Amino acid sequence: MPPSLSRRHLLGAAAAAGAAGTLAVPAAAVAGGHGSLHRVPKDQISVQLYTLRDQLGINLEASLAELAAIGYTRVEHAGFVGRTAAQFRAALDAAGLRATSGHVGIPQPFDAATWQRALADAAVVGNKFIVHPFFGQGATGPIRDANVYRAFARDLNKAGELARRAGLSFGYHNHQAEFLRQDGTNLTGFDILTRETDPRLVHLEVDLFWAFRGAHDPVDLIAEHRGRIKQVHVKDLNVAGSFADPGDGLIDFGRIFARSREAGLIEYIVERDDAGTPPRTPADALVTAQRGYAYLASLRF
Repeated sequence: MPPSLSRRHLLGAAAAAGAAGTLAVPAAAVAGGHGSLHRVPKDQISVQLYTLRDQLGINLEASLAELAAIGYTRVEHAGFVGRTAAQFRAALDAAGLRATSGHVGIPQPFDAATWQRALADAAVVGNKFIVHPFFGQGATGPIRDANVYRAFARDLNKAGELARRAGLSFGYHNHQAEFLRQDGTNLTGFDILTRETDPRLVHLEVDLFWAFRGAHDPVDLIAEHRGRIKQVHVKDLNVAGSFADPGDGLIDFGRIFARSREAGLIEYIVERDDAGTPPRTPADALVTAQRGYAYLASLRF
């Protein structure tokens, strides 16, 4: 990438080739088409605790306190770090944090009783959102069977209906495999999931990194799914197609967030998948949390 190119002219990268696309973005577009700049509300900034999984395992209470000291008021959990739901809630309360969202996989094959227990735990923890975190990868590689996606969409609707009855908003979180075209169709897995799930029962938590890796511009996804994208994972992409701390990579988040009202956005969730994975250390995960919060709090668009 030529050093003369500004970050703000970069949409992101397609797949893992590390090639960055460029696009000049008019100042008015960056500002959402208005003369004044906007910002991410601080009370809507969250962090996915998977980012700090090793740090939490070392000392849950101290790690949560450090997140609160950074400025976070809400988090998204991925499991309870070996605690019960009640114990995890107590640790959050002690730190002054709320787990407004949680990643919980729906049972496969779908089992209503098992899912009801997960919903009960979500109520104890205080979740408003409960999100299925992963689909699209089979035992031998990415799923390319449209019927598998259709069956899973039916299960998502079942899970969403039970979540709605429990007072929770149920969401689906993407990776990149969902954006593969399914054999014998002109549809991607993501097309099938979004078309065959009820928007009243299943909202979208768009992982911006994985959307770009799947060669899909999140601005296009917002246009296609107006009002349905309640949450985003704010995860940056480096020139090699791997992870970067928010604000350090190629993704122009301001260009995306200028459409936050159109999207229906409620939560902006900092995440980095490789934080704490060698050669990165558990302490690096806290740096990601710090940099991510500072970036979102200072971003103008």
